[in-house]
Amino acid sequence: MLLALLWLAGCGRVSPPPFDDRARAAERAAVSAFVRELAADVSREGPAAWSRHFAPGEEFFMAADGVLVFADGAAAARGVAALEKTLTAIELRFGEDLKVDPLTPELAMVAVPYEEVLTDADGHRTESRGYLTALAEQHAGHWRLRVAHCSVPGPPG
Repeated sequence: MLLALLWLAGCGRVSPPPFDDRARAAERAAVSAFVRELAADVSREGPAAWSRHFAPGEEFFMAADGVLVFADGAAAARGVAALEKTLTAIELRFGEDLKVDPLTPELAMVAVPYEEVLTDADGHRTESRGYLTALAEQHAGHWRLRVAHCSVPGPPG
């Protein structure tokens, strides 16, 4: 009787599809497309585009050069709103050396060099180059950044 109950209990479980090489390749392609889309959206729409590419909740945080920039999604939303008032344009390009490491069907590590040109309301342009590492998360059928870290090279020597 006990064996029959255990067998019946096991029959109700649905096993997730295997996370095999084909699934990893598909996820790598999807996350690569997301990263290209992110750069295109930010370059086309300016700072406001960042909001829909960041996870909105407490799970999100972002650091830059060793400093916590946004502690969560709410702080990121406030920060993006402030940027919308000071920046008129952003040109964001990610390098060809994009690395995507699928961790699970919903999570992937991303690493990529970037170039960015920020234009403020007075027309001043600030150029920077650096490296982005991030945790991308698939949520409700869309990829977004759950964690992000940007760094720029320090002085030589």
